[in-house]
Amino acid sequence: MTNTVTSTVWTLQRGEATRGRVRAAWRALRRNRAALIGAFILLVWFFIALTAPYIIPYDPDQQNLADRLQPPNITHWFGTDELGRDIFSRVLYGARISIPIGLIVVALSSLMGMFVGGISGYIGGLFDEIVMRVADAVLAFPSLVLAMAITAALGPSINNAMLAIVVVLWPTYARVMRGQVLAIKSMEFIEAAHAIGVPNWRIFLRHVLPNSYTPILVKATLDVGNAIIIAAGLSFIGLGAVPPTPEWGAMISMGRLKFAQWWIATFPGLAMFTVIIGFNFLGDGLRDILDPRIRRRA
Repeated sequence: MTNTVTSTVWTLQRGEATRGRVRAAWRALRRNRAALIGAFILLVWFFIALTAPYIIPYDPDQQNLADRLQPPNITHWFGTDELGRDIFSRVLYGARISIPIGLIVVALSSLMGMFVGGISGYIGGLFDEIVMRVADAVLAFPSLVLAMAITAALGPSINNAMLAIVVVLWPTYARVMRGQVLAIKSMEFIEAAHAIGVPNWRIFLRHVLPNSYTPILVKATLDVGNAIIIAAGLSFIGLGAVPPTPEWGAMISMGRLKFAQWWIATFPGLAMFTVIIGFNFLGDGLRDILDPRIRRRA
């Protein structure tokens, strides 16, 4: 009976502590106007991405040569491209492609880097040396150049471009996670866990990882925009999305030789710009919320 009461009290206290942290995080988010603006921008774009097939006025791949290269007007709000396709519809539908690319790539990169870097820092020794030298070799190349080389070797496609970006991004997460683990594993509560015989795998999963994820979360939020830019760059040079896919980078590429028809490249570029600004503002806000030193100063 006593054990049951103690367990119940501990569960209630833990739940209250969690609710307190959530309330504190929400108060910090409300004080950060940039983070609120970023969150609002992203909510709008996520809504567009989810509902694009139902709200766009035209089929994004529908060609109408009679209406080709029309400037923005009442019928076509963002104008039309050289094949008469409605750019407004293509920009909105492109959110279903470009935004998921950034989210999926960063999710895979951060998970891979987090576990590889975490295990490397926790185990140390020869394994740590090998992992870090591999990471150094990847980081020695400019991100876009290495992604171009990998995608060119595998063949132009969105999936190959995403794989290339994952290969390019994971070492930075591994290095950040390794630094966090090296700092945490020398703390007293980790040494106490070793002293009472807690298995290494349990210490790593239950104590090290949960106390190391904050910088990874902030970096991942900021890196979504970077991943979208790299994917758009690969599509721009013909190594990413294959026509007629309405991906923002491929759409900008179509307008690079048509400076008189400025709307072909301008509106996809503005869409990409707003999404990246949204993720950057939100990432800065998360940094302020999750950093206790900044919270105390606020």
